[in-house]
Amino acid sequence: MKPEARSAAAPSALRGIVLMVAAVGVFTLMDAIAKYLSRWYPVPGIVWARYASNLAVLLIWFAAFGELRRLRTARPGIQLARGLLLAAATMLYFTSLSVLPLADAAAIGFVLPLFVAALAVPMLQERLDLGRTLAIAAGLAGALIIVRPGSASFTLYALLPMAMALCNALYQILTRKVAGVEHPLTSLVWGAIVGAVLLSAVLPFAWETPRQAFHWALLGVIGVLASVGHYLLIRAYDYAPATLLAPFTYSGLVWAMLLGLAVFGNFPDAWSLAGMAVIVGSGLFIASRQRLTVHRG
Repeated sequence: MKPEARSAAAPSALRGIVLMVAAVGVFTLMDAIAKYLSRWYPVPGIVWARYASNLAVLLIWFAAFGELRRLRTARPGIQLARGLLLAAATMLYFTSLSVLPLADAAAIGFVLPLFVAALAVPMLQERLDLGRTLAIAAGLAGALIIVRPGSASFTLYALLPMAMALCNALYQILTRKVAGVEHPLTSLVWGAIVGAVLLSAVLPFAWETPRQAFHWALLGVIGVLASVGHYLLIRAYDYAPATLLAPFTYSGLVWAMLLGLAVFGNFPDAWSLAGMAVIVGSGLFIASRQRLTVHRG
């Protein structure tokens, strides 16, 4: 790359990194609000509010900027499957947050890139070398260090972030399949549509009317944060490649530890911190190998 090209690319890459860190922070704040609300309200109702308000924000935005055509999809089957997986992932994760510390749940959920790497082999015909295979195994071992099956602190809720990561990995694989066919806004709004409709079906059995105006406001804020977070994420990829941005998703652990301490008074113990280090190390290794593969290609 020529020197002038490098100098022009550097600010763009930095902008992408800042947007990625901000997006992860917004999503973590959304999770913290969901955890807070789960003290008083059933999780399905909170998840419904997340998707319903998210959909309302997107539809208003589409109407204001003449983007309603993005509601049309060329792959309705895949979009339906994506929406179902995303709704399931959110339900599993918000349920885990009702019990687990924010940082622990976030750390276990970061096995997501490991699942994506593993599933990309049968579903996208990607190759998985020995190094990445060992990294996946190490990352899962890191999650087990946090979960600690058989210990007095173990709860089945600790397995829910791993189930969330599996659903989310399948969601991301399907998103890759439609990436060259569907506009990103189409995929974004269909995730909200499916989630809102699906959760509306169970709402009569899982809704409890908020007791305070503040709680009503928080239910709306969750959907706004989801919209803002996804927008920041999309914009981040406009400025920097995925291989550069992938490691910065782990800034979510910092956000989770800070919010967990500030809002709930929780901070990870030594075992959890050790497990986090293993998971992050494994994920960074896979990201670096992916980046090397892209550069070689």
